[in-house]
Amino acid sequence: MTHGSRISCVGIVGDGCGGGREFIVENEILFAYDPQTGENIILLKNIHMPKAISKNECIITIKCEKEEIKFDLSALKKV
Repeated sequence: MTHGSRISCVGIVGDGCGGGREFIVENEILFAYDPQTGENIILLKNIHMPKAISKNECIITIKCEKEEIKFDLSALKKV
């Protein structure tokens, strides 16, 4: 999903880490939004020129203009 400078994807319940949460990149920051609690958690900063975001199991992939970032939700770090 894309909204101007904001991109997002939703984790499928039962598909590894973060099921049911929305993962959003906005203003160069990756957030996890939990719709049940309304809480936004900052996961990663300094994401430059993001174009797309996807989630597969515990890995968030962010395709940027000059790089591809993989973020492991189980370890809470870039891989």
